[in-house]
Amino acid sequence: MKHVPLIKMLAGAALALTLASSPVIAKDSNSKEKKEALYPNATRTEPKLDLTSEKDQKALNEGLDAVNSQDKAKAEQILQPIIDSSKSKYAQALALQGLANLHYNDQDVKGAIGLLKRALDIGVMPNDTYFQLQYMLAQFYLADEQYQPAIDTIEKWRTDGKKETAESYALEGNAYYRLEKYPQAIAAIKKAQSLTDKPNDSWNQILMASYAESGQGDQAAQLAQQQLAANPNDSTALNNAVAVLMQSQKYPEAIQLMEKSKAAGAFKSEKDYVNLAKLYLVTGQDSSDPKPNAAKAVATLNEGMSKGVVTDSYDNLKLLGDSSYVADKPADAISAYKKAMGKASDGEAAIRAGQLLISEGKNAEAKTLIQQGIDKGVQHKGTAYMLLAEACRGLKDKQGAIAAMQKAAQDPQTADKAKAWLKTAGAGK
Repeated sequence: MKHVPLIKMLAGAALALTLASSPVIAKDSNSKEKKEALYPNATRTEPKLDLTSEKDQKALNEGLDAVNSQDKAKAEQILQPIIDSSKSKYAQALALQGLANLHYNDQDVKGAIGLLKRALDIGVMPNDTYFQLQYMLAQFYLADEQYQPAIDTIEKWRTDGKKETAESYALEGNAYYRLEKYPQAIAAIKKAQSLTDKPNDSWNQILMASYAESGQGDQAAQLAQQQLAANPNDSTALNNAVAVLMQSQKYPEAIQLMEKSKAAGAFKSEKDYVNLAKLYLVTGQDSSDPKPNAAKAVATLNEGMSKGVVTDSYDNLKLLGDSSYVADKPADAISAYKKAMGKASDGEAAIRAGQLLISEGKNAEAKTLIQQGIDKGVQHKGTAYMLLAEACRGLKDKQGAIAAMQKAAQDPQTADKAKAWLKTAGAGK
């Protein structure tokens, strides 16, 4: 099952599993104190417990205490003999649960699932323990990306245990989302939210993503904006809102939202400034006149850099150069690209600087930078060689231009143009 991108945008938000990081071990004792039943209406008939050995009772408690304190060696040493030789099916089941917990903590989720299923299959447990383990199994399935078994298990848990919780529907909604069954995911998450006055923030992420992926962009955008309105200083809520607005192609609304947030002083991180700059640049390039929005991208980055929030990393400097270039500020673009060159692992920034230098008539410097870029490695080598040839022509260096065009002729993307030029120059075969 492929994982669908949650939100196709610059500031995509990661979806958190609703899985307990350390599932609680259920321990039943022979205490005379009677607890209120957690599953009073369960259809399952409670079996008669068969734990009569005080020795087994003591060992089981010690083993489960060791699990809870994460003492793996001690827990295994105590619990494995109970599984292997205890006459009590109940003791075996709880010991298996303990080992399942150890395997889960070691990231062996498949092993934990196998042990937990064995414990449930034994069946000699009170309802409270049995259904707690069944719920845990659904969580383990979700963690192991076995989404349909997770759904089947949690539905059986509700049917047999006659219990409904917000968390159980959230788990189901998460699994449906991962299966790309968005209408079912939406229904499950909305049910989860209806059962509590304190819904988890991650549930909204699933709901927004499900709306967006099912073509209900307006619903996703509305939900995102509501979440941001409730948490105006929450950068995650801001990024989610912007992401779904972008996915719904509501670009002006996304920019307006970010500008409002920035004006309110909610821009705290580098990502906030960078994402707004990218948003301005992308929307500018999609318009008939890209210069105004590109200029705003430049201003946004410069503001972030002046405040020390945006670093002068390669990516940020290249973005500044790209934005300056689209804004028709070649000198600023060249300056940004030159700064980026010193931090680059490839020659792309050098090529872009060289291209602008050619347009400025500075062919000698352009030739040097373009050659440096080629030597460092570029994605479109043929295009780079054609630029190098152009710089050579500007310097009246015909042989240099021919040599560069011959290299460009070896690249399928530029071969036709390069060969035509060589033929015109009398250098073709």
